[in-house]
Amino acid sequence: MTGAPLLTEESIQQQTKLKDTLGKIKHVIIVMSGKGGVGKSTVSSNLAMSLSMMGYQTGIMDIDITGPNIPKMFGVENEQLMADENRLLVPIEVPPSLKIMSMAFLLPNKDTPVMWRGPVKMGAIQQFIEDVNWGNLDYLVVDMPPGTGDEALSIVQLVPKADGMVIVTTPQDVALLDSRKSLVFGAETKIPIIGIIENMSGFVCPHCGEVTNIFKSGGGEATAKDLNVQFLGRIPIEPGIVECGDGGMPVVVKYPDSASSKAFKGIVDKIVKTVE
Repeated sequence: MTGAPLLTEESIQQQTKLKDTLGKIKHVIIVMSGKGGVGKSTVSSNLAMSLSMMGYQTGIMDIDITGPNIPKMFGVENEQLMADENRLLVPIEVPPSLKIMSMAFLLPNKDTPVMWRGPVKMGAIQQFIEDVNWGNLDYLVVDMPPGTGDEALSIVQLVPKADGMVIVTTPQDVALLDSRKSLVFGAETKIPIIGIIENMSGFVCPHCGEVTNIFKSGGGEATAKDLNVQFLGRIPIEPGIVECGDGGMPVVVKYPDSASSKAFKGIVDKIVKTVE
């Protein structure tokens, strides 16, 4: 006898919980990169905080299971998760209206490695959605690990109607090569591409304001044009971004008049316009 396996009562309940949670979230934005080291988590954290500062109820879900960095970037890495009366985990909140969930909150200490295979990772990601009291959100920003592996496939399966992907790259050719793979991944999984962000696009001297293109410039925009997707903008390299990431306060909060903060504002405006 062949055919689809029968749904168990437990699996039906899980699907119902997942559907109920996603029904309270208006927009889901997936932030991806083809390779590591392009500043994806920095971009994710500043995008989420910018949305929150604009008055949107926002969540950020860090599904980089083996390298969760988002709590550090908000200065909440030592916070402990609590459960509500329905036994749902309560995400950590950061003013003005941002909720955070990350594997980092579940580890006994920051040096504990996570050594899991694919199915276990998918189970954790599913719990991050359905067993967390996200409440009503305007935006959920999903910070992915690099590449198109287990976590990426899991989120696409669990949230098939995500509003779209934002691809983060740096200007050099090796990063752009990998970013193209993320774009193809989006096309093959039927997730719309919101656009490309070119990060580390020129170093801004803090003394004279002169821009030096350490990693070249313009590659992200050229790739977007070549593949017929929206170019969202360039984010320069500034010492303040590194300072803020290590200090637990996004640059859009601490240095709102910086070149990078202005770039993030323009990018978020384009994302909101595209999604809504």
